[in-house]
Amino acid sequence: MTAPLVVLVGPPGSGKSTVGRDLAERLGVGFRDTDADVEKSAGKPIPEIFIDEGEPHFRELEAAAVRSAAQGHEGVLALGGGAVMAEATRALLRDLPVVFLEVPLADAVRRVGLDAPRPLLAVNPRARWRELMEARRPLYLEVATAVVDTADRTPGQVADAVMEALELKTPHE
Repeated sequence: MTAPLVVLVGPPGSGKSTVGRDLAERLGVGFRDTDADVEKSAGKPIPEIFIDEGEPHFRELEAAAVRSAAQGHEGVLALGGGAVMAEATRALLRDLPVVFLEVPLADAVRRVGLDAPRPLLAVNPRARWRELMEARRPLYLEVATAVVDTADRTPGQVADAVMEALELKTPHE
Protein backbone atom coordinates (compact mmCIF):
# COMPACT_ATOMS: atom_id res chain seq x y z
CA MET A 1 0.00 0.00 0.00
CA THR A 2 1.28 3.44 -0.89
CA ALA A 3 0.68 6.40 1.38
CA PRO A 4 0.88 10.17 1.04
CA LEU A 5 4.11 11.96 1.87
CA VAL A 6 2.08 14.81 3.41
CA VAL A 7 -1.63 15.20 4.21
CA LEU A 8 -2.93 18.74 4.72
CA VAL A 9 -6.04 19.41 6.79
CA GLY A 10 -7.68 22.63 7.88
CA PRO A 11 -10.68 24.89 7.36
CA PRO A 12 -11.66 26.73 4.19
CA GLY A 13 -9.12 29.45 3.52
CA SER A 14 -6.22 27.76 5.30
CA GLY A 15 -4.34 27.30 2.03
CA LYS A 16 -4.44 23.51 1.70
CA SER A 17 -4.60 23.51 -2.11
CA THR A 18 -2.17 26.37 -2.70
CA VAL A 19 0.38 25.13 -0.15
CA GLY A 20 -0.15 21.54 -1.29
CA ARG A 21 0.71 22.37 -4.90
CA ASP A 22 3.81 24.27 -3.73
CA LEU A 23 4.93 21.35 -1.56
CA ALA A 24 4.35 18.81 -4.31
CA GLU A 25 6.45 20.85 -6.73
CA ARG A 26 9.28 21.23 -4.21
CA LEU A 27 9.25 17.53 -3.38
CA GLY A 28 8.93 16.39 -6.97
CA VAL A 29 5.71 14.44 -6.32
CA GLY A 30 2.09 14.65 -7.38
CA PHE A 31 -0.61 16.73 -5.74
CA ARG A 32 -4.12 15.47 -5.07
CA ASP A 33 -7.11 17.31 -3.62
CA THR A 34 -10.03 15.19 -2.40
CA ASP A 35 -12.52 17.98 -3.16
CA ALA A 36 -11.43 17.80 -6.82
CA ASP A 37 -11.74 13.98 -6.67
CA VAL A 38 -15.31 14.30 -5.36
CA GLU A 39 -16.25 16.77 -8.09
CA LYS A 40 -14.76 14.50 -10.75
CA SER A 41 -16.55 11.38 -9.48
CA ALA A 42 -19.87 13.23 -9.13
CA GLY A 43 -19.52 15.09 -12.40
CA LYS A 44 -20.48 18.39 -10.80
CA PRO A 45 -19.20 21.06 -8.39
CA ILE A 46 -19.53 20.49 -4.64
CA PRO A 47 -22.19 23.21 -4.15
CA GLU A 48 -24.38 21.39 -6.68
CA ILE A 49 -23.88 18.08 -4.86
CA PHE A 50 -25.11 19.76 -1.66
CA ILE A 51 -28.15 21.22 -3.45
CA ASP A 52 -29.04 18.15 -5.51
CA GLU A 53 -28.23 15.27 -3.16
CA GLY A 54 -27.58 16.87 0.23
CA GLU A 55 -24.67 16.97 2.64
CA PRO A 56 -24.89 13.29 3.73
CA HIS A 57 -24.39 12.16 0.12
CA PHE A 58 -21.48 14.57 -0.27
CA ARG A 59 -19.88 13.21 2.93
CA GLU A 60 -20.15 9.65 1.55
CA LEU A 61 -18.40 10.72 -1.65
CA GLU A 62 -15.81 12.59 0.38
CA ALA A 63 -15.07 9.60 2.64
CA ALA A 64 -14.61 7.37 -0.41
CA ALA A 65 -12.27 9.93 -2.03
CA VAL A 66 -10.19 10.22 1.14
CA ARG A 67 -9.99 6.43 1.52
CA SER A 68 -8.82 6.04 -2.08
CA ALA A 69 -6.26 8.85 -1.86
CA ALA A 70 -4.92 7.88 1.58
CA GLN A 71 -4.24 4.37 0.35
CA GLY A 72 -3.11 5.06 -3.19
CA HIS A 73 -1.39 8.45 -3.47
CA GLU A 74 2.30 8.88 -2.72
CA GLY A 75 2.52 12.66 -3.03
CA VAL A 76 0.90 15.59 -1.25
CA LEU A 77 -2.76 15.23 -0.35
CA ALA A 78 -5.16 18.04 0.60
CA LEU A 79 -8.42 17.04 2.29
CA GLY A 80 -11.68 18.95 2.21
CA GLY A 81 -12.26 21.02 5.34
CA GLY A 82 -14.91 18.70 6.78
CA ALA A 83 -13.30 15.38 5.92
CA VAL A 84 -12.04 14.93 9.50
CA MET A 85 -15.62 14.77 10.76
CA ALA A 86 -15.81 11.10 9.74
CA GLU A 87 -14.38 8.69 12.32
CA ALA A 88 -13.26 6.33 9.54
CA THR A 89 -11.28 9.16 7.96
CA ARG A 90 -9.63 10.05 11.26
CA ALA A 91 -8.70 6.37 11.70
CA LEU A 92 -7.11 6.33 8.22
CA LEU A 93 -5.07 9.42 9.08
CA ARG A 94 -3.67 8.16 12.39
CA ASP A 95 -0.47 6.73 10.93
CA LEU A 96 0.06 9.35 8.22
CA PRO A 97 2.08 12.61 8.29
CA VAL A 98 -0.80 15.07 8.74
CA VAL A 99 -0.33 18.82 9.04
CA PHE A 100 -3.14 21.02 10.35
CA LEU A 101 -2.95 24.43 8.66
CA GLU A 102 -4.38 26.73 11.27
CA VAL A 103 -5.80 30.03 10.05
CA PRO A 104 -7.45 32.94 11.87
CA LEU A 105 -10.90 34.00 10.63
CA ALA A 106 -9.66 37.33 9.28
CA ASP A 107 -7.08 35.58 7.07
CA ALA A 108 -9.64 33.02 5.87
CA VAL A 109 -12.03 35.81 4.90
CA ARG A 110 -9.29 37.64 3.01
CA ARG A 111 -8.13 34.48 1.22
CA VAL A 112 -11.43 32.98 0.09
CA GLY A 113 -13.95 35.71 0.67
CA LEU A 114 -16.75 34.14 2.60
CA ASP A 115 -19.14 34.92 -0.21
CA ALA A 116 -17.46 32.21 -2.33
CA PRO A 117 -19.66 29.22 -3.25
CA ARG A 118 -19.09 27.21 -0.09
CA PRO A 119 -22.34 25.52 0.87
CA LEU A 120 -21.75 25.32 4.61
CA LEU A 121 -20.90 29.02 4.77
CA ALA A 122 -23.84 30.31 2.74
CA VAL A 123 -25.81 31.91 5.59
CA ASN A 124 -23.99 34.24 8.03
CA PRO A 125 -20.57 33.02 6.89
CA ARG A 126 -18.45 34.49 9.70
CA ALA A 127 -20.60 33.00 12.46
CA ARG A 128 -20.88 29.70 10.59
CA TRP A 129 -17.09 29.55 10.05
CA ARG A 130 -16.58 30.02 13.80
CA GLU A 131 -19.10 27.24 14.53
CA LEU A 132 -17.40 24.90 12.07
CA MET A 133 -14.02 25.62 13.64
CA GLU A 134 -15.34 24.99 17.16
CA ALA A 135 -16.53 21.57 16.01
CA ARG A 136 -13.59 20.71 13.78
CA ARG A 137 -10.53 22.17 15.52
CA PRO A 138 -10.31 19.34 18.10
CA LEU A 139 -10.55 16.82 15.23
CA TYR A 140 -7.84 18.58 13.21
CA LEU A 141 -5.64 18.47 16.31
CA GLU A 142 -6.49 14.79 16.90
CA VAL A 143 -5.17 13.73 13.49
CA ALA A 144 -2.29 16.22 13.22
CA THR A 145 1.33 15.18 13.38
CA ALA A 146 2.15 18.89 13.29
CA VAL A 147 0.32 22.22 13.39
CA VAL A 148 1.43 25.11 11.19
CA ASP A 149 0.04 28.58 11.84
CA THR A 150 -0.63 30.32 8.52
CA ALA A 151 -1.31 33.77 10.00
CA ASP A 152 0.55 36.52 8.15
CA ARG A 153 2.53 33.98 6.10
CA THR A 154 2.76 33.58 2.35
CA PRO A 155 1.99 30.16 0.87
CA GLY A 156 5.74 29.68 0.37
CA GLN A 157 6.44 30.44 4.02
CA VAL A 158 3.73 27.99 5.07
CA ALA A 159 5.23 25.34 2.78
CA ASP A 160 8.64 26.01 4.39
CA ALA A 161 7.09 25.53 7.83
CA VAL A 162 5.40 22.27 6.76
CA MET A 163 8.68 20.92 5.38
CA GLU A 164 10.47 21.88 8.58
CA ALA A 165 7.75 20.41 10.82
CA LEU A 166 7.85 17.05 9.01
CA GLU A 167 11.61 17.20 8.38
CA LEU A 168 11.10 16.80 4.63
CA LYS A 169 13.89 17.38 2.12
CA THR A 170 13.64 18.40 -1.52
CA PRO A 171 15.04 15.86 -4.01
CA HIS A 172 18.25 17.86 -4.52
CA GLU A 173 19.05 18.24 -0.80
